[in-house]
Amino acid sequence: MTSMKDRIQADLTTAMKARDEVSSSTLRMVLTAITNEEVSGKSARVLTDEDVVTVLGREAKKRKEAAEAYDAAQRPELAARERAELAVIDGYLPEQLSENEVRAIVDAAVAQVAATGASGGAAMGQVMKIVQPQVKGKADGGQVAALVKSALGM
Repeated sequence: MTSMKDRIQADLTTAMKARDEVSSSTLRMVLTAITNEEVSGKSARVLTDEDVVTVLGREAKKRKEAAEAYDAAQRPELAARERAELAVIDGYLPEQLSENEVRAIVDAAVAQVAATGASGGAAMGQVMKIVQPQVKGKADGGQVAALVKSALGM
């Protein structure tokens, strides 16, 4: 089984041969981010596919935020470039959960925590501990937090 990093490197080679500028530059940036993550910290390590998905999620979030900023600054050509890069990165991310699927996961976690009698901020922390592993890489953290807060009535 090839790792996700190997797949990205192979796709980079293919994009370079096809002279696909957007894909090749985006994949180069992604591989750089993965390498930086591997060498950060006290000792170098090899990232698991789950770690690579986390890095890809961060890179995708950067592209979304940059595109929104360029739209606000009336720079549609730069926003389009960021969205094109985001499309390339999205091809490597797991399929995103719908809002209803996330809401069902949150509701189940809230019911589980409510049985312990926790409330307020403590309940939010406990619910997030249950929800996060289930939605990691498959849903936006801000969306999840908002759904948890509304489910807890905060």
